[in-house]
Amino acid sequence: MKCPFCEAPDTKVIDSRPTEEGHAIRRRRECEKCGKRFTTYEKVEEVFFMVVKRDGSRESFDRNKVLNGIVRACEKRPVTMDQMEAVVSEVERGLNNMMEKEISSSFIGEVVMEKLKDLDEVAYVRFASVYRQFKDVNTFIAEIEKLLGTDAGGKLKKTAKAPKTPALPAEEE
Repeated sequence: MKCPFCEAPDTKVIDSRPTEEGHAIRRRRECEKCGKRFTTYEKVEEVFFMVVKRDGSRESFDRNKVLNGIVRACEKRPVTMDQMEAVVSEVERGLNNMMEKEISSSFIGEVVMEKLKDLDEVAYVRFASVYRQFKDVNTFIAEIEKLLGTDAGGKLKKTAKAPKTPALPAEEE
């Protein structure tokens, strides 16, 4: 493994331990030339799938795009980076378990929103406002009312149910 600081080709592994519920190995390395330490992760290469965007274009799934959206939604919220990474890993595993070659960006967005709703409601509303392209305050208020299970007058609905998001397939052990 090349050192990211001095680009020397020789580094040694100081520590290895499993992470992400055993789905990856975290390795602490030290450069034999400059002595600096850094971390690498080793994980099984997942089956790649294409994301079909709203305009019909296709691109490879990029977990960093999902993570960046979640990080922006969780900004200044009491959500740790580990929690955000766990959401992304859970979404990615679920999508891979679908064994589809193409998955719509709208499905991915709905799954992320469902996970954020359980993690932090403010982050959920932030993500939804960008993802669903809220056009005005009324759209924003309607989403919050759905989240709270209230009507326009602020009264609790008798049959308040959140819209059902398609569930990801269960992870096989």
